[in-house]
Amino acid sequence: MVPRRVCLLVLALLASLAGAAHGQTIEKRQVTLGVGGKTALYYLPLTICERLGYFKEQGLDVTINDFRGGAQSLQALVGGSVDVVTGAYEHTIRMQAKGQDITAVIELGRFPGIAVGLRTARAQSYKSAADLKGAKIGVTAPGSSTHFFVMYLMSKAGLAPSDASYIGVGAAASAVAAMKKGEIDALSNVDPMITKLEQDGDIKLIADSRTEEGTRAIFGGSNPAAVLYLRHQFAQSNPGTVQALVNAFYRTLKWLEKATPEEIAATVPEEYFLGDKALYIAAVRANKQVYSLTGLVPPAGMQSAADMLTAFDPDLKAARVDLSRTFEDRFVKKAAGG
Repeated sequence: MVPRRVCLLVLALLASLAGAAHGQTIEKRQVTLGVGGKTALYYLPLTICERLGYFKEQGLDVTINDFRGGAQSLQALVGGSVDVVTGAYEHTIRMQAKGQDITAVIELGRFPGIAVGLRTARAQSYKSAADLKGAKIGVTAPGSSTHFFVMYLMSKAGLAPSDASYIGVGAAASAVAAMKKGEIDALSNVDPMITKLEQDGDIKLIADSRTEEGTRAIFGGSNPAAVLYLRHQFAQSNPGTVQALVNAFYRTLKWLEKATPEEIAATVPEEYFLGDKALYIAAVRANKQVYSLTGLVPPAGMQSAADMLTAFDPDLKAARVDLSRTFEDRFVKKAAGG
């Protein structure tokens, strides 16, 4: 039997060679990554990246901490328990407004992929988002992108955030259960939960940002979704590590661009299927347009996200946010250049 110490030395050497093969020095090989609902299709690039071994290929040992929602993964980053986060781009804007220099380094989703479904019985009398007044709305977690999304819809209809109540239901089977048990009137969430509830006849969709057409109908243009974000200081201190992360995710986006829904389903763990592989494939097909093609957040997308947040947050409207600091494009450009 080979001594454990020798095995560790061999693994360290292989990781070192992996970094050298990509022409970069990796300052921190063991990285802790936070995510709020890993099984959701919103974060599909993370699972694909992990399952295809792209992190290891870059010489990284990535530990993934899965939280109930994006707000919790952000808190983990601020608290220092994770190094980086795959989360909603909007968080970078909100944190910049609070004086915390948190920046995105690659776009994973170019459209939100979030949909709002209303309980079928209640949907019969629905005319506009103004009818959400007084509703109990399920979101992944208060302060997460699904929460922002539905508050934006309400603000467009003349409602205030306080005109409804918001219940954190997660981004997994718990969200489905909350609707089926009658605990909520509406759900702002992502797939495969939305497709599951829609196919079962539990909800009727009143807003859908899983396609370019749907996103434009809601926001008037593009609206960035999932990104990899981190503290600006982390990128300054660990540029090789960040480059390796971005390289891995960029390769993932290129794989997703060509992959079929069936190939994607064959790559993720079976527990992602909610007990129905055909349903999962249908959900993947509904979200195929969501994923970024370039890894870059366009200026128009930055402004669209900022406009969404200021529509219902007066404090943010009064803040001066330099949107150029919310996304650092040099890592993606280097990854794209080979």
